[in-house]
Amino acid sequence: MKKITILIALMITSLVFSQDLVIGFEAGESGGVNGGPFGNMPAPAVEAGTGTNTSQVLKIVGSGGPEVWQGINLNLTSPVQLTSTKSMTIDVLSSAPITFLVKVNGGLSGAPEAAAEVTHNGNGLWQTLTFTFNTALDGKAATANGIYSSFVIHAYWTAGNTTFAGVLTPARTFYVDNIKGVIGTPPVEPAPTAAAPTPPNRAPADVISLFSDAYTNIAVTEWSTGWDDSSIADVTVAGNATKKITFGNFLGVQLGAYTNATSMTHFHMDYYINVGTDLVGKVLNPKLSNHAAMAGETNALLLTNLPTVAGSWVSLDVPLSDFAPQGAGPAFSREAIYQFLISSNIGIVYVDNIYLHNNIVLGTQKFETSKVKMYPNPVKNTLTIEANSEIQRVSVYNILGQEVMKSSPKSNTTTLQTNELQKGVYMVTTEIEGKLNTSKVVKE
Repeated sequence: MKKITILIALMITSLVFSQDLVIGFEAGESGGVNGGPFGNMPAPAVEAGTGTNTSQVLKIVGSGGPEVWQGINLNLTSPVQLTSTKSMTIDVLSSAPITFLVKVNGGLSGAPEAAAEVTHNGNGLWQTLTFTFNTALDGKAATANGIYSSFVIHAYWTAGNTTFAGVLTPARTFYVDNIKGVIGTPPVEPAPTAAAPTPPNRAPADVISLFSDAYTNIAVTEWSTGWDDSSIADVTVAGNATKKITFGNFLGVQLGAYTNATSMTHFHMDYYINVGTDLVGKVLNPKLSNHAAMAGETNALLLTNLPTVAGSWVSLDVPLSDFAPQGAGPAFSREAIYQFLISSNIGIVYVDNIYLHNNIVLGTQKFETSKVKMYPNPVKNTLTIEANSEIQRVSVYNILGQEVMKSSPKSNTTTLQTNELQKGVYMVTTEIEGKLNTSKVVKE
């Protein structure tokens, strides 16, 4: 009976933690080598295997040079899940004893990069080797935890080391194949289900649009320049063209021509931050870069914007006077706008309707009902907020994104007692007819 119980337990373990192929270097796989090698390692080659493995394998050659961290990046054909189990396997062939370092990265939903060592005894035969991400190596996480889409192989490591210090780099050649683990299913990424608000009707002369279905857009040659560290993708939300930005630190947008925006008085951008995003200490700062001499930036306009709402579209519509002048050129000069930038530490942000306008709207629009007046600004003891429609909700946030005051006036006018607020800059968000508007207020 005891033997049967043990056998059943082993079978269950095998079923739960069975290893599946995540990359095999075969033709037709979506995964494979990602870019060139690093650390002056010779380029690895995919070639036919030998011995007991005649499928396609990856040949890795260590240069023997001083760059002990040299290696190659791989994109996995299938994501690997390292939650319940932290182990994977790899087939290795080497004619000399070797130890090398592997890593999982490209983690989804914040899964930490992790590393593990692999050792082959050098008997010249293919071996299936198991490695476990349960030790902090090369400054990476002590354990893997999550779903990963990428893999790294460093050609050199010393068994028992925790850093590359002291690792030797003799010339070496070895082969790898059939990297296996538990295949993971990427979580469904949250995204907006409703389109951004429709902009009001404006005459062509009253708007300069970078991106909007409502207006004719000016030429943009690059929506993510070579000198930024973010990426952008075109997506569709409820049938509406939208931009999805994945931020590193900032996004650079290159306009097709120097654009005279002197007659424009306001900046507009609709943005959506996924529900559940922690907004404490987060920014989403647009910048207009002016190149008056047409030979580099001469001055710029930068808006400090502290997002306070996640899970809903927010319409940022502010006077250009709210922007802070940057650079040595004349303040607020905008006769030759050539680049548009957004700096942010949020991660993923959806944007739409990015344009400059002069605050002139054609015809009677429902948009007018949501216009908000706040005064005085700067404020000392009392802030009055007025709108043409009922104000459902008011929230005041400090520069850390913390809500410090809230109100549900249910009227067209409300007054906030601000005497107890500390001096500084605050973001005031109002909700009117389901539309959110954010304004900057200075407390003296």
